[in-house]
Formats: sequence, C-alpha cells, structure tokens
Amino acid sequence: MIVCGDDALAHRIAGELADVYRQDVVLVAPAGGGPDTDGPRVRIRESDRTPPDETVLVEAGVRRAQALALLHEDDEVNMRAAFLARRLNPHIRLVLRMYNRNLGRRMAELLDQARGQAGEGEQDTADGTHREGHGRGNGRADGHDATTIVLSDADTAAPALAATAVTGTRKIVQADGLLLRAAERTPTERHTGAPHGGPGGNGADPGPVTLALLSSTTHDPAGADGSDRSGRLAPRLLPDDEQVRAAAGHGTVVLEAVSHEPAAPRRRESRGASPRELLSRRVRWALAGVCCAVAALAVTSWVTTGDHLLHAAYLTLLDLFAIGDPAVGEPTARQVLQILAGLLGLVLLPLLIAGSLEALGAYRSAAALRRPPRGLAGHVVLLGLGRIGTRVLVQLHELGVPVVCVEEDPEARGIAHARTLRVPVVLGDVTQEGVLEAAKIHRARALLALTSADTTNLEAALCARPLNPDLLVALRLYDDDFASTVYRTLRAAHPDALTRSRSVSTLAAPAFATAMMGRQILGAIAVERRVLVFAALDIADQPRLAGRTVAEAFRPGAWRVLALDTSAPEPAEGAGGRNAPEVAEGQDRSAAEPSGLLWDLHPGYVLHPGDRVVVAATRAGLAELLGRAADPAPERTPSSVVSPPPGD
Repeated sequence: MIVCGDDALAHRIAGELADVYRQDVVLVAPAGGGPDTDGPRVRIRESDRTPPDETVLVEAGVRRAQALALLHEDDEVNMRAAFLARRLNPHIRLVLRMYNRNLGRRMAELLDQARGQAGEGEQDTADGTHREGHGRGNGRADGHDATTIVLSDADTAAPALAATAVTGTRKIVQADGLLLRAAERTPTERHTGAPHGGPGGNGADPGPVTLALLSSTTHDPAGADGSDRSGRLAPRLLPDDEQVRAAAGHGTVVLEAVSHEPAAPRRRESRGASPRELLSRRVRWALAGVCCAVAALAVTSWVTTGDHLLHAAYLTLLDLFAIGDPAVGEPTARQVLQILAGLLGLVLLPLLIAGSLEALGAYRSAAALRRPPRGLAGHVVLLGLGRIGTRVLVQLHELGVPVVCVEEDPEARGIAHARTLRVPVVLGDVTQEGVLEAAKIHRARALLALTSADTTNLEAALCARPLNPDLLVALRLYDDDFASTVYRTLRAAHPDALTRSRSVSTLAAPAFATAMMGRQILGAIAVERRVLVFAALDIADQPRLAGRTVAEAFRPGAWRVLALDTSAPEPAEGAGGRNAPEVAEGQDRSAAEPSGLLWDLHPGYVLHPGDRVVVAATRAGLAELLGRAADPAPERTPSSVVSPPPGD
C-alpha cells in the first residue's frame, strides 16, 4: 500500500492500514509534514515534490503496489498524480481525496476508462466476477481490482461534527442509496423509559438495536468522552443484550432505521435578493397608491373629455411628468386634471428615488456578508470556514439550526457558501477581543471550533467559556492524548458544561483504509471519541457470516448484522442463493424477503451466500471481516435454527 499526503490524514491512514489491516505501507510525505508514524510495517519516503513525480512513485514501489491513496488537500495535485500512477501501473487501485464531488465522480469514470484501454486484450482467468468501486475498472486473475474510488474527508466527518454541536439530533449516514439513522439517548431519557419503536412507529415492533453504551450516566451526564485508548472509560461499541441490561444507567446510541435513501428533489438556491426584498413595505404601498391615482385621473379624463381611453391615459402621463402642453383655452375639467397630474408627479419623484436607493441597498446586502441580527439566541457559533467547516455549515443549515460563522480569511472557501445561504459571518481573529462577542457567543448554545490548528481551537474554547459558562464546546483536535488532557482540564474548571473533541482524520481514516482494501464503507458515526463504521457486504465473500443465523453472526464488540438488502440480485439455482432459504421456524417467508431493506431481522434468519447485508463494525472488527483469515462456517444443524419467541 502506498499513501501520499501532506497532512495528518495521510499519517492516520498509514497507521490504520498497518495496525488494523496488517498491511505493508509506504508513506510518501514531506519532511516534518505530520506526526511520526511508527511501526515495522510503515516505511516513510520523504519528498517535498507536489505532486509526486514519476521518480518518487517508482521509488515508492508503484509498479508492484496493490493500492495508492492520494490525499493532498489540493484536488488538482491528486488528479495529476492519479493520471501518472495509472500510466505507470494500470492495475493499481486508486483512492483519491477530492473536495469537488462532481469532478471526483467524473475523474473516477475517466481513470477507469483509461484502465480499460490499457488492459484491452487482457481477460480474467478467475471463475468469479471482478468487483467494482465508484468507477468501472476491471478485475484481475488474482482477485485484485483496479477501480478508482473518490472520497472526501469533509463529507465523511461533517455529519458527526454537526451532530456533536446539536444535542439530541439524530446521527445520519447516507451513502450508496442507503440511509441509516441512529439517535443518542441520554441516561435520563433511557431511565424514564422514553418511547421508542421501529421505523414505522409501531409499538409492536421490537426495540431498536443498541449500537453503543456511552460513558455518560445519570450521575455523570457529561461522561468521560473516551477514545480507543481510554480503557474502562471508553464507550462500549456493539454490546450484547446482557451488557445493555447491566448498564441501565448509561446513555446509549440506538439504531432507529435502515432504509433505501429516497430521492430528494433538488432545491434551487436563491442567488440574490427576492423582489419583496428590493423595496420596503411602505414604498411598495406608496407606489401602488400613486399608480391608482394615475389610473383614476386617466379614467376621469376619458369620461369628461370624451377622448379615447388610450389617448386620455397618454395625456395624463404627459402631465404627470410635466412634459405636456399647458391646457390654455381648454375646458375647465381638463385644466383641473392637468394640475392634479402635475401635483401627483411631484409626489412620484421622491418615491422613485427612494425605491432606487432601496433596491440598490438590497442588491448590495445580498452580495455582502450578513451580520448577526439583534436578539439572536440559541444558535451555533462555527469557527473556521475551510473544507471541513463549509461542509458542517451546510449540514447545520439543512438541519434548520441557526448558525453564526467566524472566519479570519475573507477569501476562505466557505465565505461564498455562507453568502449564498444568507448565514451571518463575523470576519476577524477569534483570539482578538470582541470577535466572539460580535458572534453573540453569550447567547449561543454551542461552539464548533473547526480550524486546522489545535491551538486556535483550544484558545477559542478558553475565550468562550468565561462569556458563556453553559456553552457546549466541540473542538477539532488531532492528538488523542492532548484531547484527553484538554477534556479533563476543562471539565475540572467547568464541571457543569459539556466539552467534546473530535478528530476529522480519525473519523475519515476508516473509510479511506477500507477503500484501499477494495471495499467501501457507507459511513461512520462518532461515539464519543471512538468510531463506529457501517458497510455493505456480500455474504458470499464472508466465511465468518455465511451459513450462520443473525444471532450467531453477531460478535459483541466487533460486528453486528443490521439489515438485509433484499433488492440485491439473486444468484442462479444451485449457487447457494436464496431460492430455497432456511428460515427460522414459524417465520413467514414473505416477511423475511420484502423488497428493499429488512432492518429488523429475526435472530434466527440464516445468512446465505446470495445475501447482501449492512453491518455495523468497529475498526478492528471490519478489518477482521475483510482482510484476515476466517474460521470456516459452522455446519448447519436443526438445533441451530431458533424459533421466534411467542408474539414476535
């Protein structure tokens, strides 16, 4: 495996591949470009060339490598390196980090087309079919696939970061047409027996699956915010029923639903001021009154003079703008109407000026950044509008959460998004006096500090605490030890306030590492400072799952089958498919095989090679499922097929 990058994400992924997947890794990174990645399986090749040229890639072993991850922050750098790598090794699997989603999708198609042309004339000698990623690359006889997979660390981490800032919101994972919803329940909600049920809200449905037990308790609602290195203080992922019952006073993360993602209509964003915003209400009413008066004068002239209606309106407009001939020697009615029209013209002139100035001001306001409105309260202060902050801003806006952004660079990536979404922005250094006050931090409910500098995020939290002691603070921190120290210190100083720390590279690394292994995870959710990942797997490729019941396939603390994708294509007769499935005694066959996703699987359902399932797993558990030697599937016996309990 070759990993090329210029920031902490590359080092995190190299460590993930070496420690979790037991892969030999060559890390191509600039000197001093990140934390030390120790380990016998990782070889660091220092290079300051961006993008890496042919010499660097060849020395890293690109011609014989299985996969290459290009993780530079600049999309263009990754694209140039990808074209070079595909030319040097048409069979290599490419994993690209790209912020631009549309460009990334087209890049995957183009690179896989280039792979197909380079490998024209080659034929797979394996009996099985090759596997595809985002692109459409062809497989090889050794089972190696050369697809191109495009991922974004911002897209992976943004939902978890947004959910951190909004207590009580659901954690949502959307990918590959699937939608998974999980909810964090506080110890109080669980202790009082908050109502819950299946996705349809039917009280007869079984309770939701518990994905994790949190460190928070009824006596300590803040919890320890533990990580993989926190020992007993860490949250427990994928507990069994006995552990759930024994931890009655702990908070939980429960699965609410797994379904196919509905096609949401695309909303057209407003790029400027709407017509109602151009003119104030008073000016609109005044102009309407003038128009009615002009119409009344035209009708009166038509009635009194006997002229044609259009000619009468024409004369009225001439008199209104004082460009008509004086009505000398004409009937008295005509002279009176001319005077009234002239007076009305004097009223119209200031209205036109006022309307023009208001319209100009509205257009300038639409193009300029909004300021936080007076009386704003209960909002989220978002610090940093870079790649990550921009995605989190969009997530919070879609959730309907009021946001005030703070950014030092007026040319930052997310400034244009904030202007389009009409989100208030405060320009300035958050460490300077008055900047947080301008963002109404004293009335905010949460602070999300998402800059790329740990010290800036920490300083922002320290500045915000005295202004709002009850503020929920979520920090973006890379180093886990530093995050633990910060958490303990802030909690000791402010025991009643909530402080959370999240690492973007920790949230995104499992997705990139799994993609390099030839699979894609659907998404990840943060459970305190641990990560729970979701993946769609074919049972035919999983000896640990094939032939077992759902209950037997569950390994506490490692993986759990959540849903069965019944829309997956069925294999032919005799191929071990679901044409003659083993179903638990008493379970209706039609109920076991509905169209779409069956998320409340019966524990006695037997997993067959033709099935495709959605699993939740820890990092180590998913690595074991995908990459390590598996135990043979157990022989099926009648006693291993369980019957559903009465009433299930």
